[in-house]
Amino acid sequence: MSGEIPVAPVEPLLARAVESKLLLIGREALRRSKSHLHFVLIATDIIANHREEVLADFKHYPVVQHYTAADFERLFKIKGAKTVGFAKSELAKSIYAELKAYRINQPLHPSKPPGSPPVPPSEHKAS
Repeated sequence: MSGEIPVAPVEPLLARAVESKLLLIGREALRRSKSHLHFVLIATDIIANHREEVLADFKHYPVVQHYTAADFERLFKIKGAKTVGFAKSELAKSIYAELKAYRINQPLHPSKPPGSPPVPPSEHKAS
């Protein structure tokens, strides 16, 4: 065993996001850039009140909670950040797909539950 820490499959994508300047760092930057936002990533060690603020402010966006602030520093080369966003891009879609299991909010408009399809007009009985 080499003693190396295994790299999660998403981590190289996160590094590419940094290089591509797709990261929006901090809650204020995210609020200013909502039209460019794909999803929000918050640290697991974020203060509970800040977590609730993020969930309220970004209820229309997926919010994922994963990694610690120390992980953010290692992965994104940013110190002290506990909230980052990813600008809309194919890369952000790929990263979100990998982190989707850690989503902590629900979509505002969930898809309709499966039911029986509507009856076509041609099959309605005449009265």
